[in-house]
Amino acid sequence: MKITVLAGGYSPERDVSLLSGALIANSLCRSGHRVALADVFFPYRGVLTDEAFTSDGNFMHTIPPVPPDLKGLRAEVPGNALIGEGVLALCRLSDVVFLALHGGMGEDGRIQAVLSSMGIPYTGSSFSACLTAMDKSLSKLIFRAHGIPTAAFSLLKKGEKPKEGPIPLPCVVKPCSCGSSVGVSIVDTEAELETALDAAWKYEDKLLVEDKIEGREFSVGILGRRALPAIEIRPKNGFYDYERKYQSGMTEEICPAPLPQDEAERLGALALKVHRVLGLGSYSRIDFIREEKTGKFICLEANTLPGMTPMSLLPQEAAAAGIGYDELCLAVAEMAFKDKA
Repeated sequence: MKITVLAGGYSPERDVSLLSGALIANSLCRSGHRVALADVFFPYRGVLTDEAFTSDGNFMHTIPPVPPDLKGLRAEVPGNALIGEGVLALCRLSDVVFLALHGGMGEDGRIQAVLSSMGIPYTGSSFSACLTAMDKSLSKLIFRAHGIPTAAFSLLKKGEKPKEGPIPLPCVVKPCSCGSSVGVSIVDTEAELETALDAAWKYEDKLLVEDKIEGREFSVGILGRRALPAIEIRPKNGFYDYERKYQSGMTEEICPAPLPQDEAERLGALALKVHRVLGLGSYSRIDFIREEKTGKFICLEANTLPGMTPMSLLPQEAAAAGIGYDELCLAVAEMAFKDKA
């Protein structure tokens, strides 16, 4: 197949995406396919012929310890466009587009809507499912409606006072539609609250304020109609923020997670239910906390385009199920090609 891997984009998670994209592209080359890798935000400067696709597999990227400067990025490409000139023309040449995007227009359904309108096959979930999952306030309402445990929350809009009165502490403050823990703070005191709000407002004008849940953190990947073995996430200090997710040695990740068999099965079934009620596609990753007081698995969020480096959570879970990284990337691409054919 000719496969375009789309990565980067105008998103706080662009560096994570660029690394995922490079490694996915290399993997697909190893599987015998011809691949083009493009940063969706910048104009595509290559040839718009079959010569755009290569089987060499020499793509590279490194994640810095802090999120990117979006204002500086926009200064490089003035205007309001989120898709670079020539990018969609490259996609038209492809048999399938592999979305290695994280956050922003890559995960909230906008790029999926554009590709769908052009009849271009792409990996992952539909535009409507992506929109639902990316907006944490909307997805949490769906969780409640289907009896899926989730933390109590309120929605806070910039310039408005909390409708429910003072924000109860301790809490977690997060942008409503970011991922990779960008802009997320755990708040235990009044002194920390204003700093947390200021940090989150930098990314979005709509914030989620959740009750802080104490307990162990888990993630469960879904591939096809199957829940993969859960992984437990143990930051060596602090919480699982952007730096601890992407800088080596800062977090211990245990897969399969050390859980009794009945709890592991219950967690997998709950992850499948989340995937189903949100209408997600060929793969996803669902995040949970096992509440210390009750033993309940509390759903944090669903990820429609989870990280896809070999050491990302989903590929680790796939490996625990006997699915290697190249096999995983190929399966995702092939499911997209078959589903959209």
